[in-house]
Order: sequence, then C-alpha cells, then structure tokens
Amino acid sequence: MRKVDCDERPGWRATAEREGFAFHTIDGERYWDERGYYQFSEAQITTDLEAPTQELHAMCLDAVARIVDSEALMARLAIPPAYFDLVRQSWQAGEAHLYGRFDFSYAGVGPAKLIEANYDTPTSLYEAAAFQLIWLDEQVRRGVLPPHASQFNSIAEDLVQVFRAMGGEGLFHFSTISGSVEDRGTTDFLRRMAEHAGIGTRHIDLEDIGLSAEGRFVDLDGQPIRRLFKLHAWEHIFHEAFGGAIAGSGTQFVEPAWKALVSNKGLLPLLWEWHEGHPNLLPAHLDSDPQRPVPKGWVRKPYFSREGANVELRTLDGQREFEDGPYTDAPYILQALAPLPRFGDSYTLVGSWVIGGQASGIGIREDDTLITKDSSRFVPHVVLD
Repeated sequence: MRKVDCDERPGWRATAEREGFAFHTIDGERYWDERGYYQFSEAQITTDLEAPTQELHAMCLDAVARIVDSEALMARLAIPPAYFDLVRQSWQAGEAHLYGRFDFSYAGVGPAKLIEANYDTPTSLYEAAAFQLIWLDEQVRRGVLPPHASQFNSIAEDLVQVFRAMGGEGLFHFSTISGSVEDRGTTDFLRRMAEHAGIGTRHIDLEDIGLSAEGRFVDLDGQPIRRLFKLHAWEHIFHEAFGGAIAGSGTQFVEPAWKALVSNKGLLPLLWEWHEGHPNLLPAHLDSDPQRPVPKGWVRKPYFSREGANVELRTLDGQREFEDGPYTDAPYILQALAPLPRFGDSYTLVGSWVIGGQASGIGIREDDTLITKDSSRFVPHVVLD
C-alpha cells in the first residue's frame, strides 16, 4: 500500500456534474480528491481487507443473534425498551438488509484494525461504487494507469443483485431528510441500482411521509409506502413520533431495525468480550466515567456518533484531539487507539463495504487529523501488483 501522486483529469468537475456527483466539493473545499491515489497489491486486498471484512460481518451477525435474546444486552446498547420487540422481530423474521461499511486503520501490513462499523446509514457510497470506477477507466484510457490496473470494487453490481433478490411488486420509496446534497446523492444512486434490478422507485423527503387513519405510512399522493429505504438512523427514529407507528404500519424498512445493534459503537466492547484477542479487533470497554481525561493510547466515542463528532483521543505521547458535536446524550466507550497511518500530510482510513452479506469493495478517506470527519477527502484506489 502506497500513496501515488498524479495529475487531476482535465475537466473532471464537469464529468462529476454530468454523472450526478453534486457534492464533489463541499463548502468550497475538495471532497473528491484525485491529486493522488492509493495503490494496493492483490494480496493486501484479499488477505488483509476482504477476508477480515467477511469474518467481521459474520461475527456481527452472530452478535445480533445473541443480543436480541437478551433484554439486558439490548438495554446495555441503549435500545429503548419500547423497541425491544421491533428489533427482535426484525431479526427473527430475517428482514432483508442491504449494506454496511467497516472502517479500518490499515497501513499496508496486516492485521487491519476495526475502528467502527457503519451498518445503518453509511454514506460515501456513490463515490466508492461509481465515481472512482469512472476515474479508473479514464486513467487507463489516458495511459496514466496500465491496462491491468483494477479496483476492489463490485459494489454497484452487488447492490443490483441484492435488490433483485428482494424482488417484489409496487414502488420502493427512498427517503432522506431534505436539504442534504450528499444524502440525496446516496439515495438517488441506490434508486438507480434498484431500477437496474427492475424495481420501480420514488423519492420522498422524510418530512413528507404521512400516516393514514389506518396507521399506514403514505406518500404525498396518499399511496401506501410498502417498502422504505430511510437514510435516517434508527437511534433517532426510536425517539421520534414516527417510530411509534412502525410496528403496525405494514411497511418493510431497509435497513431493518436490527441494524441498530450493529451500527451502535456499544457493540465494540461486546465483540471484544466475545472474541478477545482477535487480530482485527481493538480492546474496548464501556466508559463508566466519561468526564475523566481520556487515558493515553485510548479513544472515547459515544455510542451514536457520526463522522467523528464527539470523538476524543489521546496518543501515547499525550497529544489530545477532540471533535465537537451533538452526540452527548448516550453512553460512551473507550477503545484502544490504533492511530491512522500517515501518508504525506494526511491520515488515511480504509472503508470496507459489505453488500448483502458479501465483502464488495473499499473507499479511502483522508483527513488532516487523526479523526476522520465529514470534511474528510475521498481518494480513489487501484489494485496493481
């Protein structure tokens, strides 16, 4: 694994706009950054990233099976008691799930260390699945990369296969809170993959979802919402009026409610308890006193943090880094620090995607600090021996 500098493609912004990648630049700053790329060997991908991703996914599913049978464990993960049955029944019914992303600290030499699992509402999907493939194809055609250069990336085709397996008739609604260009880009991409699988789709803003007198969710035309992909986290839904109507609504939710257990950072201490010493896991435990200073060599994280918000870390030499945010109303964990590797001036995080239960590809994020945030840059990768 190495970082390779390269020139940007002429007119790449026009390509991004044409392809619907409207959030390539955020608040005037680069989000997509092709001034370089990360190069991996085939062995690094298959041995150090793909195989651990598959194994960790299986471990997470096993953890869900254990947790849903224990109200004590669901309470430990801060699932409200009113939703125990919804979470349990969604698992026991085998409700279909679509995607997830493991974030790894990995510098090219294994084992990759699991930082967290984003298994309910992960973004950076379009750029990983589609735009970095467009970049690869163009760089090969331009002679910048050799013809045998490839990527670990079957994300788009795997999404189509998962939607095809879901099947079913009638519209599949896709929703997100209005106003987020990135979230809308994610759901629009997923809609295209569903349509490739022969499924009719429609977008609806979450705020526009209605509830009929019979307790059914409906769209703006009054049509029942039979299937709903919601880019809105379960931990929020559990505390909204919206959530109380779910059990009796007859709507199939994607992602299903059991994903609230895997996307929850409270799962990390349980994984360590049940698989202590696993090479891809980091020591983790509940933080009983989140007001005290973070010990050297540890990271404090809220259960439900997103994009690095409210994460605090202290390096072994005492350097403290903290990202402010709104996630202050849930328990915290402490996780051993596996510092992100530094390539040049950037710290690098590898996101490894799982689509329908299969390891399907990676995306790379860079940040100027050890905490990967919503402002972090996305950088393409190649597999080239």
